[in-house]
Parts: sequence; structure tokens; C-alpha cells
Amino acid sequence: MDVYDYILVGGGSSACVAASRLVTAGAKVLMLERGPRRANPIMHFPAGYMKFLARDTYLMMHETEPQAQLDGRAPTVPQGRVLGGGGTVNAMVYMRGQREDYADWNRAIGGNGTGDWDWDDLLAYYTGQEDNDHLGGPLHGVGGPLKISHLGHTSPMTRAWLKTMQGMGIPYTPDFNDGDPRGVGLMQHTMDWTGRRRCSPVDAFLAPVMDRPNLKVITGATVEKVILEGKRAVGVSWKQAGQVYPARAGEVLLAAGAYQTPKLLMLSGIGPEAELRRHGIAVDVRLEGVGANLQDHYECPVVATTNGAYGYYGQDKGLKMILAGLQYLLFKSGPATTTGVESCAFLDPKGAGGRPTVQMFCVPTVYLDRDVTGKDPGHGVTINSLLLQPKSRGSVRLRSRNPEALPVVDPQIFADQRDLETTIAGLRFARRVLEETPMKELIETEIFPGIDVTSDAALGAHCRRTVKTGYHPVGTCRMGAEDDPLAVLDPSLRVRGTEGLRVIDASMMPNIVSGNTNAAAMAVGDKAATLILGSQR
Repeated sequence: MDVYDYILVGGGSSACVAASRLVTAGAKVLMLERGPRRANPIMHFPAGYMKFLARDTYLMMHETEPQAQLDGRAPTVPQGRVLGGGGTVNAMVYMRGQREDYADWNRAIGGNGTGDWDWDDLLAYYTGQEDNDHLGGPLHGVGGPLKISHLGHTSPMTRAWLKTMQGMGIPYTPDFNDGDPRGVGLMQHTMDWTGRRRCSPVDAFLAPVMDRPNLKVITGATVEKVILEGKRAVGVSWKQAGQVYPARAGEVLLAAGAYQTPKLLMLSGIGPEAELRRHGIAVDVRLEGVGANLQDHYECPVVATTNGAYGYYGQDKGLKMILAGLQYLLFKSGPATTTGVESCAFLDPKGAGGRPTVQMFCVPTVYLDRDVTGKDPGHGVTINSLLLQPKSRGSVRLRSRNPEALPVVDPQIFADQRDLETTIAGLRFARRVLEETPMKELIETEIFPGIDVTSDAALGAHCRRTVKTGYHPVGTCRMGAEDDPLAVLDPSLRVRGTEGLRVIDASMMPNIVSGNTNAAAMAVGDKAATLILGSQR
């Protein structure tokens, strides 16, 4: 049996960062990833991810439980299934969230809002990773492995949106990552500006150490359980091409994501007693919080047609796609250098003037989730209102004892009425944007939900019909204070009641950060490595 210092279960964003740090420090590391080693080369194009967004080539499609509060809808929630995880297949947005998010993390572990896991604590990891194309210290890094820049192309619709929002009193912000992202602006992305190509966690962190003899990366591997001897994790059992293999390690690090990490803990006998017994699994460590506290960002659209081609409709098909691809390959310019979503705004649509509660995206085309029918793609604009701090909490449970079976995901979208109220306020604000200059000069008519849909009840029905994931699941193995009965992890990310076992992915978040989660996941992986290496001294 192979023996390692550390086994990393999962090869996503946080795992790539942690692996780089541990291998560089001289540790012998095994990384086990369920997906393939490489994605299609087109994924290096900033626009390339859109060709795979609705496919399961590099995504694991989790079907949620029918949601009673959504009139029985069961939205699909994908998760990255490739080396690099979400950072290999996402829209590359680099967003840290709000300073208050991390104060809440610190309070969750028993602090007063400042100290371990707060904004200032995590900032060193953010800046240390970063090689920013246009921003510098003290809030941004220069010379790090992770390339950060703006996109290479901006649509006319995006430029009109930026000017309209400012005319409505929303300030322009050149930097959403200073801890207070309120305002409107262009988003930063994990893109290498010199080559106009994606900078994935594999590119930034894993590739530089991939050939070292103390790192072994195995893809196409399904981890079946963590092997416990008493309360100590001593390794894992994993399967590849029908063959089961054991591996031992001094410490096991789980980074399989907010759906798969709690599933693996439960399959290993660590989790809620009733849930484990329901599947005939012996309870080795009773932790009632495993699989609880599921959070995600959810968004709802306002869609309008336009009186011209101001965005990206039709750019991904036929001759236009070929020409855009050639322009990218020859000159590293044009529509293929954008993800299609270049700008957003952080605001409070209720106008209270406090902490932003909505992240609003301008999508320069007609864009709806896969199960929303009746509206055809075309020249238009979609303004998505994304809820930043959902009050609702969902769960992840076992479907069976079969490690190949996907878990039962119950997100409980809009279970808390306050989430729906904030989302409706966001829709009303989005409508106001469409009616203001210069946006209104490009708009033909609102088609969804439609100008006759005006009451809270009707807008609520629209939300229930159209709400979709922001692809940011977190929280199912949250860290917390010693007296928190549902905390799965201590502040060092160790699984309570065990030895030699940690969770180092977005499952650890007590509350979701107020923005896209990939940057936070990489910072967590970095801090986790510091905690792990510090404990070995």
C-alpha cells in the first residue's frame, strides 16, 4: 500500500493551492480527482466555457429535490468535475466579497469580528497569490502565480449599462475587491492578460509542481470512504476503472466540494446519527452538522429585446464563431476574449443605504436557465439579480451507500420569505435600469416577466419559475466555535471528534461570501496549508 504525508480528496481550486504549498514544503502528496486530467483546449479561451455550460462533460449535474416553495421545480446545480474544478470551467470572475463576510466567519469561531479568519487575516493570502495586471498594493499583489485582469473585450451593451447605472446614482468602482464592493464597474477575472487566456488553479498552482517526484495526481478516481482506525483517519479507499485501491497518509484533506465532501464523510461513518443509521452505516463519529447549512447564491432575470445587435447573440455559432475564433488565435482580441458577462453592480435595491444585498449582472443577450422555456434566445439583454446573503439554509444527505450515487441536494431556495422579498426588490431595480438613458435607447421591449407583471405576487411567481443557481454552493461542513453543536470543523479546519482529517474547501464556510466564491476557495486552500504545515512543526 502506498503511504503519503497527505492525501487530497478532490482536485479543485482549494486543493490545487494546498497541494502546491505542501509539495513545495517537501511533503509527499497524493491528489485524487474524480474528473479528467485536462479539459478541452477551447476552455483556455475566455469565452470557451460557454460551449460546455449545459453539458456534463466537465460538470457533475446534481438534480435537487423538488422545491415546494418553487411550485415543485427542481433546478439542476452543477459542480466542476475536472482537474482544477470550478476554476477550470467557470466564468473566471475574481471576487473576494465584503469585509463583513469575514467578520462573520470570525464570530462563528467565537471571536468578536476581528482576528483569525477575518478580512485582514485572509488578505495576505489573496495578495500573495495574485499577479494583478493593473492594481497594486496594499490590497493587490504583483508577481504571484494567479494572473488577474479585466477581459479583452467589452460589448456596447455593457458600456451603456455602466453609464446608466452611474446616472442613477450608483458610483463607479474600479476595484470590487477592496472589502467594500458597492457600486458598478468592470469585473476582474482570472485571466492572463498577455495571452488573453484563462489562468486556472491548475495553471497557476499545480502545473509548476506537477513534475515533482513527491506529488502524485490520479484522475478518474472515485474515493469511496475515509479509512478510520479508531477516531484517526489513516487513509482512503478509492476506485478507478472498476478496481479498488487503498492508500495511507498521515493526514487526509477533503476538498471534494460542498456536495461531495459531506457525502464522503457520511459514507465514512462521520455525520448525523439518524442519517447514517438510515443507510445502515455504523456511526463512528456523531456530527449532526455534516450536510447541514447548505448555502448558494440564487439569481432571477429581467429580460428585454433590443433594437440592434449590442451583445453576443449568435457569436457562438456558424461563421461568426469561426471568425471570432480566428481573431482570437491570430490577434488575441475580439468576442472570444470575453466571458460574455463583463460588468456587475453591488447594491441594496431597497435603498436602505447599508451593506449591499444584491449583485446585479448585465448579460448582453437573452439568457435563461435550462429548464425555463417559452422565451427564445435573441438580441437582447438579461439583468440578473443575485441574492448575496441568503437567509435560507438547505442540506445534503445520502441517497444510498453507493459511493457512485449522487447525494440528495435540498437547497430550500426561498424557504425564508426575506430572500424572495430582496430578490423582488432587485427585479424592480433592474426594470428601472431599462427605463433610464442610455440603456432605454437600446431597448425594444421587456419580454420577461413582461411589462404587465407588476404586483409582488406576480413577480414572486416569476422568481419561482426562473430562479437559478449562481454555481456557488458552500457551507455543508462549517467551522465554528467549540460550543456550536452543528459546527463540523474547528478553526484549524479539523473535523471534530477525529484526528488526521480536515476539510479545506468551500464546505467550511459558516456563511457564504458576498460574491463569486472561487477566489475565496483559493484563499481557504492557502490558509489551510499554513495551518497544516504549522501543526507539523
